[in-house]
Amino acid sequence: MDFFASGLPLVTEETSSGEAASEEDDEVVAMIKELLDSRIRPTVQEDGGDVIYKGFEDGIVQLKLQGSCTSCPSSIITLKNGIQNMLQFYIPEVEGVEQVMDDESEEKEANSP
Repeated sequence: MDFFASGLPLVTEETSSGEAASEEDDEVVAMIKELLDSRIRPTVQEDGGDVIYKGFEDGIVQLKLQGSCTSCPSSIITLKNGIQNMLQFYIPEVEGVEQVMDDESEEKEANSP
């Protein structure tokens, strides 16, 4: 409470030169996250899964599927058709969507016969 009573600004205008150069990317990432949170994640959560944003690079949104959607045989189709189409419709900078795995998941798949 002392901070709020001090009258100091909540946000400072200081940014590094790297952040200023990627301002457009930051806006795209913010739009991607907003769309994931407001439209995509609630639908996936209804089926017992979740979608976690992992990154945006060269027009490709990287997402991790969690929960029941990872074991669903149609999860890649859902990812490509449903999520990719919605993101591309609202955000023209999105060229595609790919699923990423955690290191643990990748190791288990690599070690399984």
